[in-house]
Amino acid sequence: MHPYFYSLQEFLAMGKHGVYVWSSWGIVVMAVMVFSAYSVQQRRQLIQSLNMQQARQQHRKPDQVLNKPR
Repeated sequence: MHPYFYSLQEFLAMGKHGVYVWSSWGIVVMAVMVFSAYSVQQRRQLIQSLNMQQARQQHRKPDQVLNKPR
C-alpha cells in the first residue's frame, strides 16, 4: 500500500487543486463557526425571553387569583 501524498507540500498542493480544496474547507469552517455563534446567540435570547415571561407570569398570578369570579 502506497501513500497518495509523500510530503506535506504535496498534501497541501492537493495535486494542483490545493487552492480550491483549502478555500472550500475555509468557507465551510467559517460557515459552521458563524452558524454556531448565531445558534448560541439565539439560545441566549430565548432563555432570556423565557425568564422574563416566567417572571411576568409569576408576578401576575396573585392578581389573577384575587380577580377570579366566585
